[in-house]
Amino acid sequence: MLRSLSIKDFVIVDRLELEFDSGLTVLTGETGAGKSILIDALSLALGERGESGVVRNGCERAEISAEFDVTNLPELQSWLADSELADGNTCLLRRILYADGRSRGFINGSTATMQQLREAGDLLVDIYSQHAHHSLLKPASQRVLLDDFATAAPLSLEVAAAYKIWRALFERRVEMERNASAYAEELAELRDQVRELSQLNVSVEEWESLQQEHSRLAHAASLISGSEACRELLAEGEFAALSQLLLTQHKLQELLEYDPAIQEALDNLESGMIQLEEADRFLNKYLNRAELDPQRLHAVESRIQAIHTAARKYRMRPEELPALLQRWQSRIIELSDIGDDGKLAQQESAALQQYQQLATQLSAIRLKAASGLSAQVTAEMQRLALSGGRLEIAMHPLEQGTANGMEQIEFMVASHAGMEPKALSKVASGGELSRISLALRVVTAQQGATPTMIFDEVDVGIGGGVAEIVGQLLQRLGHSRQVLVITHLPQVAAQGKQHLRVSKTTQNDQTLSHITGLDAVERVEEIARMLGGVEITATTRKHAAEMLGS
Repeated sequence: MLRSLSIKDFVIVDRLELEFDSGLTVLTGETGAGKSILIDALSLALGERGESGVVRNGCERAEISAEFDVTNLPELQSWLADSELADGNTCLLRRILYADGRSRGFINGSTATMQQLREAGDLLVDIYSQHAHHSLLKPASQRVLLDDFATAAPLSLEVAAAYKIWRALFERRVEMERNASAYAEELAELRDQVRELSQLNVSVEEWESLQQEHSRLAHAASLISGSEACRELLAEGEFAALSQLLLTQHKLQELLEYDPAIQEALDNLESGMIQLEEADRFLNKYLNRAELDPQRLHAVESRIQAIHTAARKYRMRPEELPALLQRWQSRIIELSDIGDDGKLAQQESAALQQYQQLATQLSAIRLKAASGLSAQVTAEMQRLALSGGRLEIAMHPLEQGTANGMEQIEFMVASHAGMEPKALSKVASGGELSRISLALRVVTAQQGATPTMIFDEVDVGIGGGVAEIVGQLLQRLGHSRQVLVITHLPQVAAQGKQHLRVSKTTQNDQTLSHITGLDAVERVEEIARMLGGVEITATTRKHAAEMLGS
């Protein structure tokens, strides 16, 4: 559950520290006071996309921290451990947003990506806004809600993956059959080309070796004469370097008798002479092996010419020919798979069978869950002044399955007794949609594992006795979850275990938003304000106190 929320320099909040209780927490305040700021800030801590405009005017950055107790969330604890972000039974999400649009995220003090914040947030909080009602009108949202209720989301992902595999094989087979003659011509041409390159039998290592050998053979005369000239300069000539150095060595040895410091120069000279002697010995051995070999040079040049000819033919560098041969061989295997043995068709058939098997399992689970969800939501609708109304979940079979299964899910609603159920998008008014949506959320929440649920003015279009029932439903939901509700209805606010009020002040020509927890007396005043009237009277306060049961 959400323990605390810290907000600094965010929109019109300078500094805010809030602690939250379990159960139902209500958030109220005047219109325009900034009640949704709390939701907006928490959403950013949960990894939602941020913008530079959220930083308070005149500040360099905004900071938001949300601390959660994850004691009873083994899935999140495992995820944190795998990501090396664990810190006992606490999960601290922190987001810094800079005025220039940059942002940084942290989990338990360690740097985290926005994707990691979102993954953790998905296991911690569900946020329902008034716009979420309208998402229920979309078939995709209805399908996801049913799958969540049926705990079939993992299976639905398997179905989608199996469909993708089958569809890829299907499209590949169709393409192959449509272009069979072209592929046959390609296969014949490839076999000729592979035969040619296989006979050439060149490798990257051979090509590099040929280059080096050709350079040596083509310049053999220069190498021999040059090496002999070097030996002449080193050791064989009248004024050879080694002879001159030997004279220098004798002279230094004579001088050493007069000054021991000369030893350093003598040591360096001896080291240099050793190196020069090694160089001379190497050149001597090299000359003993070196020879002019025009026949070998001709053979190497012929081999290089053959490789160059093939490279020019296929418009690539010589060293790329081995990789080209491998690609052609792989393509031959691929094209051969569509031959008479029907290997590709067999793969497609097996993939289709796997998809149908998984999709059939999903259909059975959905059918059973649809019955239970319909019955439970229908029961809640009776309490929400939709007497005689009912929800039915239609599963329309598809001629051909899709990634979402073998049926289309459609929520059908009858708002009152005697009405034939019709598509939710065609029969529900704004107020009815709010109530039906709330009934769905209350029922499906029992199946989920997310510990904190936030409702942002989902009671729009509701009033009177229905509002009190809505408050009772949310309070009941708070028995098993932590529930935060932004509301403008006193009947809902009165059901809260914890009551936070949002207010707005002006300081130094700046508008600031504040959120404070209310005690029993302050709650009476806030409920009385929400009940309406230009002036709060004793009667209004009495009514508010009665609603609060005080």
